[in-house]
Amino acid sequence: MAIAPIFKKAYWSLAAAGGLYFVFLFLLLNEKLQRQMHSALYAHKVHTAWWQDLNQPSQWGFSKNQVQPFNISTPDGELLYAWHILPVAVYSKHQGALAKAPEGPPEDVTLSTAFELLVNDPESRLVIYFHGNAGTVAQGWRTDTYRTLASGAADKIHVLTADYRGFGYSSGTPTEDGLIVDGIALVNWALHVARIPPEHIVILGQSLGTAVLTAVAEHFAVNFQVEFAGLVLVAAFSDMPTLMLTYSIGGLVPILSALKPYPKLQQYFSKGIRDTWHTANRMSNLVRHSKNINLVLIHAKNDFDIPWKHSDALFSTAANATSKEGMTFEQMDGVMQHTDLGEAGWTNTWNAGGPDGGINRIKLEILRHGGKQMLLP
Repeated sequence: MAIAPIFKKAYWSLAAAGGLYFVFLFLLLNEKLQRQMHSALYAHKVHTAWWQDLNQPSQWGFSKNQVQPFNISTPDGELLYAWHILPVAVYSKHQGALAKAPEGPPEDVTLSTAFELLVNDPESRLVIYFHGNAGTVAQGWRTDTYRTLASGAADKIHVLTADYRGFGYSSGTPTEDGLIVDGIALVNWALHVARIPPEHIVILGQSLGTAVLTAVAEHFAVNFQVEFAGLVLVAAFSDMPTLMLTYSIGGLVPILSALKPYPKLQQYFSKGIRDTWHTANRMSNLVRHSKNINLVLIHAKNDFDIPWKHSDALFSTAANATSKEGMTFEQMDGVMQHTDLGEAGWTNTWNAGGPDGGINRIKLEILRHGGKQMLLP
């Protein structure tokens, strides 16, 4: 019996699509194409600010000079573009002086009114925000997040964020090592230029930013025994190869998820991923070197880009790292505090004694709704 022309066309279309997909996968093993692939994953050239000027944050609803743009140099010669967002009440009190200054990065940010308001107030608190892939410091919901954070304690919470290398107005090209250098440079600016004590600093990361945050916090804990007031990871992932097993570019183009029925093929191609971002390993090392870690993981159950199970696994990794001998899941369940929030979701909390009498606080909050972008604000 002859196959109807419409079914023939559908058959050959599917066969061609499948063939092109496998060609795409094999091409990814080429080093040059891997670099292009990583560009797609970082998506640093994808943004919605083509017709807007990041040096004029008022285009995103901020008052004039409530945001102070400036540049930070990295040890390897890149220039990062950063924003310092003032607390609402602080801005209102000093609006006259702030509004007189020209918009854009000053030659020396330490001479700016915004900088003086940050460093001269002993009650200042600082949230350092590491954003996810794609876009700029002004992308999508990010500006709403800054406003929410800066109004949390309207007289004291400042927000500091920057575009990684290759993003927005920052120089360079993104790589795993490079983004970690960028994150360390941003925190060093807060600690040593702005002279904000670490106990007044909370570091918050979202999506890709959670991997940067963990690597940066590990660096300071291991090398300098510096711990911060809090670490908040929103929509974290355990490592890039594992994430790629389910991830799709833009939610449409699968990387390795189409090979789910063939796990050996998935493993074969996942080995070709260069920037692995092994957050789970870094998380474990971070906790083991911390005396008083205050760690919060937040994830939406309906996040279809990064499954919430990643944060669940990281919570277990972090809690397990508080014990020298390690623990089974059954042992952890017996000690962990679980709180059912009904339709809102649930929380798991782990409190354990740290070295020298310290306390390690680790919390997982799973929300039933919110996706990835709407968790903050």
